[in-house]
Amino acid sequence: QVQLVESGGGSVQAGGSLRLSCAASGRAGTTYAMGWFRQAPGKGREFVSRISWSGDATYYADSVKGRFTISREKSKNTVYLQMNSLTPEDTAVYYCAAAEFGPPAGLEARHFDYWGQGTQVTVSS
Repeated sequence: QVQLVESGGGSVQAGGSLRLSCAASGRAGTTYAMGWFRQAPGKGREFVSRISWSGDATYYADSVKGRFTISREKSKNTVYLQMNSLTPEDTAVYYCAAAEFGPPAGLEARHFDYWGQGTQVTVSS
């Protein structure tokens, strides 16, 4: 079991930046990839980014490529999502997720086993 707690959401004007953090805790020795999803009002949960356990492999949705950067600090069991050049279309609840059992490069919500409670990001024009 892995517990995830997100932080860093908030409100920002278009063009601004935010950094989300996700602290993970669980059984010692557990390895898992981590990712970020988002869900806007009235829409389904959308993949944003994924990072491997080692941090060597990263994946991004086309909509955020070049603007968002995922990273992880294994010593702190924490993953980050740096979000730059934000637009109103980025407004959503952002969820951190961990994949312990799924495929190595799974990018769908069903490939992730544990979820955080979500943090709101609001971008105003």
